[in-house]
Amino acid sequence: MRRKIVAGNWKMNNGLKESTGLVKEIIKKNNSYNCEVYVAPAFPFLNDVSVISNSSQIKVLAQNVSSKSNGAFTGEVSVDMLKSINIKSVIIGHSERRMLFGEDDKTLKMKLENCFKNDMEVFFCVGETLDKREKRMQNEVIENQLKNTLFDLDNVNLEKLIIAYEPVWAIGTGVNANSDQVQEIHCHIRKLLNFQYGKESSDLIPIIYGGSLKPDNSSNIFNCSDVDGGLVGGASLNSETFIKIIDSI
Repeated sequence: MRRKIVAGNWKMNNGLKESTGLVKEIIKKNNSYNCEVYVAPAFPFLNDVSVISNSSQIKVLAQNVSSKSNGAFTGEVSVDMLKSINIKSVIIGHSERRMLFGEDDKTLKMKLENCFKNDMEVFFCVGETLDKREKRMQNEVIENQLKNTLFDLDNVNLEKLIIAYEPVWAIGTGVNANSDQVQEIHCHIRKLLNFQYGKESSDLIPIIYGGSLKPDNSSNIFNCSDVDGGLVGGASLNSETFIKIIDSI
């Protein structure tokens, strides 16, 4: 049976007080969730949030990591730095990193390789733009994103891999993908994983959805047979809203 996961990506929001307060609220309101729950605060507050959540069910996730191990790379954060504060999971390939910071397939492949080599759990994001969907190229886009990065690696720890499908046109736009659209893509990703890694192994890889998830649409999306949870953006910044999404899985 595949893991069920709901992760909150706080992006570049919340200072120290807000970050620690939010995770305390999530823990206090319900510390007995029926899925794995992650939160991804900004880099400066990872340790503070991790210390608070250490004795709870909540896991802490980094929003990014460098492809380099160490050295003269100003502003970068390495895998070892994350592990030194007990952070064992990271998001790679988020559409905002791809589009706003120019992270291409070569860079993402290096990040993936570095993480798997160092036993980090990876949330790897894939998804198409509105232009590609309107041209009915969404399957091709996602297939290429996987082939040029993840599928091109010699060593992948499948037990440390979560795929997050995030249609770029539905992130922070208020435009929602419907459950049929989500299921179609998740099913396609599942077939690609099965072909690459074999059905028995790849069937254990969670595929979660990210794209304007809210309490009023999360239940329908989570009911899709190939959806194993969600990567939540803005709605995870409010504890009540986030918990409603968690409880809908």
